[in-house]
Amino acid sequence: MKDHDTDIPALMAEIGARAKSAAAEMAFASAEAKALALTCAADAIWADRAAILEANALDMAYGRDKGLSAAMLDRLELDAPRIQGICDGLRAIAGQDDPVGAVIDGWDMPSGLHIERVRTPLGVIGVIYESRPNVTADAGALCLKAGNCVILRGGSESFHSASAIHAGLLVGLRAAGLPEAAIQLVPTRDRAAVGEMLTMTGTIDVIVPRGGKGLVGRVQADARVPVFAHLEGICHIYVDKDADPAKARAVVMNAKTRRTGICGAAECLLVHKDIAQTLGQQIVDDLKVAGVEVRAEGLNGSVPATEGDWGTEYLDMIIAAKVVDDLDAAMDHIRTYGSSHTEAILTEDAQAAARFFTELDSAILMHNASTQFADGGEFGMGAEIGIATGKLHARGPVGAVQLTSYKYCVTGSGTVRA
Repeated sequence: MKDHDTDIPALMAEIGARAKSAAAEMAFASAEAKALALTCAADAIWADRAAILEANALDMAYGRDKGLSAAMLDRLELDAPRIQGICDGLRAIAGQDDPVGAVIDGWDMPSGLHIERVRTPLGVIGVIYESRPNVTADAGALCLKAGNCVILRGGSESFHSASAIHAGLLVGLRAAGLPEAAIQLVPTRDRAAVGEMLTMTGTIDVIVPRGGKGLVGRVQADARVPVFAHLEGICHIYVDKDADPAKARAVVMNAKTRRTGICGAAECLLVHKDIAQTLGQQIVDDLKVAGVEVRAEGLNGSVPATEGDWGTEYLDMIIAAKVVDDLDAAMDHIRTYGSSHTEAILTEDAQAAARFFTELDSAILMHNASTQFADGGEFGMGAEIGIATGKLHARGPVGAVQLTSYKYCVTGSGTVRA
């Protein structure tokens, strides 16, 4: 697909109208048709992997010319295993229970009415994302599974890769006899398309931004459409005085270095003062040997930390580290500088872990586990459209179930109200 050079408001109005029309059909599409569309899309994407890799090579060259960091280039890059992961995700979503029509609850009233709360699609979802091309498949598949239509606006860096993946999704829709307008990709890099999406109250029911602080901040500030916020991942790990040394060293290393460019990467290490010069320093030394720049306060890091290091999402081989007096001080730091995404405590003290879970209010809290597990696939959702950090409707990994609303279906027998 070539970058579209046209009247952006007219283009987006046309895309919105097509999505709105298709949403009426998608709302009652059968579970079998949706599953078939996703499995056929997976087959098509795998069969066309050579072309997808060629498209990705164009994006990688564009990203290098644009000066993207190594971590951002890692997010952008595709290879055969990552394409296999995209296909596996599509098949996993296809195999999930269909959420549409599921009865959430049901009860009888003294009036004789039988009331059921039933899952229903949201309608048209707009997804605005940055460099990760796999989001094209994940978001398209999850919206489809939940009976929605989706308008995808990927980042300029992933333009060619997203277009190639989208072509596979269209193959799946055609094979299942579903409207191609169910999954549309905005065919332009023009940033004006984002501004149009944020005001399309007549055709888009909810916007899901997936990206950095700048993108999410703009969406939250300018959107007239409701937003599922996916804020930056300022993820903390607190190493308690009762942490198991072997577990702590392994978990911190994984949380920071497995993939630095994902939102679940640890960005701040907090260490109890009682173990700061023993286990804490050992962990810092481990990170330094692995090539991580440790910006530290109270520990022998790579460089001293500054106030600006707290609350920073590096998405790189950099981590902030600080010695804290106790669990309360750690939680105070997280409340002050966190983004309500994911926090972990490393401890063998069950009472400390229980307090951490009870008293913090981030979307995801972990005990003796790497923050890199903050991922819908790792939560059994097959994939996720993002990690919602707000508190309304959806929170944490947003999978197909979270992309539904509900309606009340009320049955009587000539029942009238007294």
